[in-house]
Amino acid sequence: MKMSMTTTFLLISLVLCSTLLDITNAASQPPAQASGGGFCNSKCSGRCALKGVHSRCMKYCMMCCDKCRCVPSGTSGHLDECPCYRDWKAPNGRPKCP
Repeated sequence: MKMSMTTTFLLISLVLCSTLLDITNAASQPPAQASGGGFCNSKCSGRCALKGVHSRCMKYCMMCCDKCRCVPSGTSGHLDECPCYRDWKAPNGRPKCP
């Protein structure tokens, strides 16, 4: 089946735009060291150090860190350092992140 020049041009344009979007999205992501196990584990360990149920605090802190790519400093408060962490709510309206 023959493709017209217009169809070929449109397909090439679509592929190029898609590639450009992928490159742009990759460039806008925070650096790899700012997320993932090591970063989140160390930040959440400090955040949850004084919590009564350490394992539950770590579970939710790690979830929040993976999504938000940041954890506020200290064991509580300082939520303005990480608005995503501060604003993520559980279904009941309470804060999701410790």
